[in-house]
Amino acid sequence: MKTFKKLVAIEPVSLVPEYEKELFQYAGEVKLYEDIPGDDEEIIRRIGDADGVLVSYTSRINRYVIEHCPSIRYIGMCCSLYSEASANVDIACARERGIVVLGIRDYGDRGVVEFALSELVRFLHGFDRPMFREMPVEITGLKAGVVGFGTSGGMIADALKFMGAEVSYYSRTRKPEREAEGFTYRPLKELLSESEVVFTCLNKNVILLHEEEFEALGQGKLLFNTSIGPSHDVDALGKWLDGEGNYFICDTEGALGDGTGTLLAHPHVFCAHVSVGRTKQAFVLLSQKVLANIRTFLIS
Repeated sequence: MKTFKKLVAIEPVSLVPEYEKELFQYAGEVKLYEDIPGDDEEIIRRIGDADGVLVSYTSRINRYVIEHCPSIRYIGMCCSLYSEASANVDIACARERGIVVLGIRDYGDRGVVEFALSELVRFLHGFDRPMFREMPVEITGLKAGVVGFGTSGGMIADALKFMGAEVSYYSRTRKPEREAEGFTYRPLKELLSESEVVFTCLNKNVILLHEEEFEALGQGKLLFNTSIGPSHDVDALGKWLDGEGNYFICDTEGALGDGTGTLLAHPHVFCAHVSVGRTKQAFVLLSQKVLANIRTFLIS
């Protein structure tokens, strides 16, 4: 198996120690930076003459960087790669130059499911949260809607169904095999209207909830966003939050999407201020997938 001449992680990439050590088997020289680069020039300096580059989600490798680092043969994204449009690497530019870009996905979903159920139960029972109804209620019989039926959305739906919820879903494509398991497909506005609790589980940069959708959602609802970024128009969300009994729950400020901080201070917004998918188990799975991608590239 061939190796890299030089492999550089331009920022912390969250590999657990045993897999970090394994990197040295695949390159003559390995350089791992422990802080986030401040700008493109610093990224270029760090890459230098490296032919292999690792990047997390906190920096961008854009066309300017790629054009100024002609030795690159491989870019490994140590973060989710859902689509070329949402990636923090200019994949189109890389392709033009024959650079292979491989990313990972589906490594932190269990933590997301646990967060969703934990927060839901706290609202349903009034555990240090406003009580959702006049008295404590169970998940059993709850009308729940899941917007986006990929891996994490499907796992949340499975957990809710296991607990007795009536689960509907909306997705760009119908899932007949999942409908056979008891999940009901509904058009988006119908799902929003019929659900008591809604979970948006969408790819980065996918915004589906605008003013019309919030009008369909109505009042007295819980809205969870488990996506990396906002799934909603921020102004429309702010207007909806002023309604009676409406609450928005997310793990990070990025999932809220309000750079002004105004909504973060809203009494009906509950943000954990931590990425709930970043668990011990998730870091192991991330590491395994990053190393598998490297091996795939080197043996190709």
